[in-house]
Amino acid sequence: MYHINKIFTLAIIILLTGCSIGGEKKIKIFSVEKPREKLDYPMPTALQLEELKWIIITSENADEVFKKLEEQGIDPVLFGITDKDYQVLARNFAQIRQKLQETNNLLEEYKKYYEDAGNSK
Repeated sequence: MYHINKIFTLAIIILLTGCSIGGEKKIKIFSVEKPREKLDYPMPTALQLEELKWIIITSENADEVFKKLEEQGIDPVLFGITDKDYQVLARNFAQIRQKLQETNNLLEEYKKYYEDAGNSK
């Protein structure tokens, strides 16, 4: 039994090392360049936002504004911001516009990259 295990172990070692004794085999790799497909995605369209009506309420005109709203059947509950918060709101919208412009520019560059690459060959 001891000899059989020895022979079996030796046979496995020979089989495993026999693969590396033969030397290196070189593999040739072929690559085929596939042309870029044309991007058929439409560019984002401009938003069609609903018109917003701003009502300026001061301590002098508050009663008059609330009365007019009630006459029009509008519940006189208003959400307001201070003039400083309005400036913050304006800056936030400016940042949103800038980010949207950056995104549109990036999409344009991707489109140029994919579509012009096919023309350069």
